Amino acid sequence: MRLPDLEAWAIFASVVEHRSFSAAADAIGLSKATVSKAITRLEAHLGQSLFHRTSRRLALTEAGKPLAEHAARILGEARLAEESANDAASAPTGRVRLAAPMSFGITNVAPLLAEFLAAHPGIEIDLHLSDARVDIVAEGFDVALRIAELPDSSLRARRLCSIQAHTVAAPAYLAAHGTPTHPAQLGEHRLIGYSNVVGPWRFQRPGESDVSVRLQGQLNANSGEAVVPALVAGLGIARLPHFIIEAQLASGALVTLLDDWAPAPIGLHLLTPPSPLRPARVEALIAFLGARLRDPG
Repeated sequence: MRLPDLEAWAIFASVVEHRSFSAAADAIGLSKATVSKAITRLEAHLGQSLFHRTSRRLALTEAGKPLAEHAARILGEARLAEESANDAASAPTGRVRLAAPMSFGITNVAPLLAEFLAAHPGIEIDLHLSDARVDIVAEGFDVALRIAELPDSSLRARRLCSIQAHTVAAPAYLAAHGTPTHPAQLGEHRLIGYSNVVGPWRFQRPGESDVSVRLQGQLNANSGEAVVPALVAGLGIARLPHFIIEAQLASGALVTLLDDWAPAPIGLHLLTPPSPLRPARVEALIAFLGARLRDPG
């Protein structure tokens, strides 16, 4: 059985990444001629062209596009294997890219990172906070925290805990519009949407059928913190995670509704790319976050 030309595949991945033979050669410390010969060798073995070449432009062929993904995966797996071997002989070092929701990241993740970095002086954290759902593979993240029901995917996911959510309003709104006693009555009220809680609001109570309520309101935002001022001003009812509205609940600026109807639980998940190989620095952060975020406030 002929072994695959792993060197040529790795060089192919580097050319795709750097978008030129010259830049790839500089990046991996080879001559341009060596890079060109490797691509020609791989094309001959595959029986198809991988690039359209002109004096000004290098572009993948239709055949080359899906093969570029395989090449990137091969190169990535090899790099991870080498990093794992090196990490085994030394303390973890290097950068870890971490994505987390904006509000949760500020209140629950950022305060932990000083402790983690003090314990691992060789590790750097690149923290990306956003309520947008990032593509962790395409955007190069090592770890992501996500508060949501997860669709099926190739990502590796670990559920850390449930996040408590409340249906809330300001006392002034309830005084003006009445207090709903059943989820079905929410359709008669002004609802404010937090788009990270996707789909209809679902309520559960033992011994009764689940109730779903579709949102129709004046305001919908992708940041929970952006919703709070409208709530406090008495503009409607919202469902938000506890960590966003903890201070307003404590002060009485907001009150909870329908406490005997529990929202369907929202999970806090830790996501990583599909490869089972991870550098020690990534494993260290995963273990730390898994231990410290098992029961966030």
